[in-house]
Amino acid sequence: MNKKNRISADCTAYTYVNVHQEFPKSKINIAHYNNFNQQVNFRLGGLIMSKMKNIDKAEVMVLKEQVSYQPGQVVSKTLAQNDALSITLFSFDKGEEISTHESDGDAFVICLDGVGRITIDSVEYELHEGESIVMPANHPHAVYGKEQFKMLLVVVF
Repeated sequence: MNKKNRISADCTAYTYVNVHQEFPKSKINIAHYNNFNQQVNFRLGGLIMSKMKNIDKAEVMVLKEQVSYQPGQVVSKTLAQNDALSITLFSFDKGEEISTHESDGDAFVICLDGVGRITIDSVEYELHEGESIVMPANHPHAVYGKEQFKMLLVVVF
């Protein structure tokens, strides 16, 4: 049994046990249980999300301080990545860029510091601290550090 199937089986068993603990005298038959479990899986998208990494938990922080500027570089720090979601912090030194490309997911950009230029379908948008934009899935887009620029990128697949 692979890891994904094992986790799914573990969640199924957990759900079954909790339903019976919650309603111990009820006569929940296997058809009702299977229907309940399918609804749970549907609501979760059938996916077990991986946990966040490379960031402290249960600690107040300033997000833009979690990634540093490096001269002449684009720096990235992946916080979470799985089949449904990607969360990454980026810093761009002035003049650095990620060239035009496309993604299978909608990409939500939040400017954390500085000034960046986002190009979507050949249209340029300027982002300042606190501003955001969505780069739609399957549309060509690019990111450029007009000044030093930090952003949080959340891609939903």
